Amino acid sequence: MHELGVVFHVIKMVEEVARENDLTQVESVTLELGEVSGVIDSYLENCWNWAVKKQEKLLRGAELKLETIPAVTYCEDCQNLYGTIEHGKICPRCKSPHTYLQQGNEFRIKEISAC
Repeated sequence: MHELGVVFHVIKMVEEVARENDLTQVESVTLELGEVSGVIDSYLENCWNWAVKKQEKLLRGAELKLETIPAVTYCEDCQNLYGTIEHGKICPRCKSPHTYLQQGNEFRIKEISAC
C-alpha cells in the first residue's frame, strides 16, 4: 500500500506551505488525482484519516477532498482525443496504436484551506 507514503509526502508538503504562509490550522486539503494514477481513492482516504489523527494542531482533523482528472489519450495518426479507460491504448477512431496518455496520471495538491 503506497498510499500511506503518498499521504506522508502530502502532509510534509502541506506543512512546508503552512510554515511559509504562517498558517496555524488547516481545514482541508484538495488533491487532484488522475484516473490512472495508480492511487486507490479509498486507501488514500483511510490513510489520510489515520495520519491526521496523529498530527499536531496544524492538520488534526483536516478533511481530504479528492477531485478526479479523467484519463485522456491522444492519437498521433488521426489527432483524436478519447477516453483511456473506455478504449485503452488503441484509438477507437482509426485503430492506430500510435497513441499516448495526455492526462490522467497526475497527482497534485490543488488547494489548502486554512481556518
